Amino acid sequence: MSSSKSPPWAIIVGAGPSGLLLGLLLAKRGIPVQLVDLSYELDKNPRATHYGTPAMYELNRAGVVEEMRAQGFHPNSVCWRKLDGTYLTGIDMTILGDYPDRMVCLPLNKLGKILYEHISRQPSATVNWGYKVVSLGQDDDKAWVNVETPEGPKRLEAKYIIGCDGANSQVRRSLFGDWEFPGKTWDQQIVATNTYYDFEPYGWLDSNFIIHPEHFFMAARIGKDGLWRITYGEKPGLTTEQLRERLPTKFKTFLPGHPEPDQYKVVNFSPYKIHQRLAPSMRVGRFCLAADAAHLCNPFGGMGLTGGIVDIGGLYDCLVGIYDGLADDSILDKYSEIRSQKYNDIINPISSDNIVRLFGQDADTALENDDFLKMLKRGETDLEFAKEFQKGAYALQHDFTQYYNNHKKPSADAPNGDAKANEKVVGEVAPQVPLPQAVAAGGVTD
Repeated sequence: MSSSKSPPWAIIVGAGPSGLLLGLLLAKRGIPVQLVDLSYELDKNPRATHYGTPAMYELNRAGVVEEMRAQGFHPNSVCWRKLDGTYLTGIDMTILGDYPDRMVCLPLNKLGKILYEHISRQPSATVNWGYKVVSLGQDDDKAWVNVETPEGPKRLEAKYIIGCDGANSQVRRSLFGDWEFPGKTWDQQIVATNTYYDFEPYGWLDSNFIIHPEHFFMAARIGKDGLWRITYGEKPGLTTEQLRERLPTKFKTFLPGHPEPDQYKVVNFSPYKIHQRLAPSMRVGRFCLAADAAHLCNPFGGMGLTGGIVDIGGLYDCLVGIYDGLADDSILDKYSEIRSQKYNDIINPISSDNIVRLFGQDADTALENDDFLKMLKRGETDLEFAKEFQKGAYALQHDFTQYYNNHKKPSADAPNGDAKANEKVVGEVAPQVPLPQAVAAGGVTD
């Protein structure tokens, strides 16, 4: 990718989807931006797949949703079941019709490719691969990162530097220390697979959560060709090889039809530990953090992916305000304060509830005891309630343009309204729908 003509006003560390999205939004506003990434190519791992309504709002602003829909699809439904497949309750996403922010399913590596193709066409953007951040610093006028590159060591400078470099963020480690990432690691072991298996004979829906103390899992269609994401709980303390050896027994135990290994094809197998963590701050002077570099949560409910993308949209509005002279840099304190609050008040408790819901209760009594499932049951017959319930995910958003000095919004507004209007929608349903519960309907899985 050719270099931009002007020195970068902002440097983004990390050219994954969150960094690429922020870079694209800034570049489309004509703001010189440079992205650097430790890798030498785009991440090819499929990873997260489902983008909740507030994430789709930001992706609409970036102008990439048409391609996302063409390559992915709109999930029609999500439900909760017993281990034997008995349907308990669920969410009908088709009631949103052609709503512009309706959820799309697309593996994250495919979104990364779309974003990269778009940013490559922006003359004010540069992407550099094989750039390893080794240290950083700042003064009253600028921030910098010292990087190792294929051409030798360099020092890169900009007015602001944003860490979008994932869970192991070097920017966060340099700011706070290698082990300063407050929160917890779950005892539960999770295994994520991408698997070809035919669920159709069993009447399973696009996304299915199974409640069971040992064999809890999620099965969600993630491709148009029969590919499914199957993420399940396992015994802690096992090696990757032991987990792989146990997979046939696990699948035979909990998948509908109790298949033998020759009846499915596993194309990705990824055991991992899951965390609930938030950086001490999302702003340190001229440095900001966003998405996984700033916070982590378990994958059940898609809160990490959706919340990270909403971070990007909010930070974009703050940076545009500074660049255009509509806000001073204290708006970045607001960004850190409010995005951290959204994590503490919504993302962390809801994502925690989402996973505990699967292993921490009796499926036979879940409809009687689980308030979230009871609301979904109401939504099966009260369609207006169901629509507003799904829009409850907009509680993740915040309109940072209200802190502009003259309250004037930037020229590149979203095509379908602004976050403030969406917050109003959320407020209108507050008497009926407790927002933290409603947000749980906004995603499927990371």
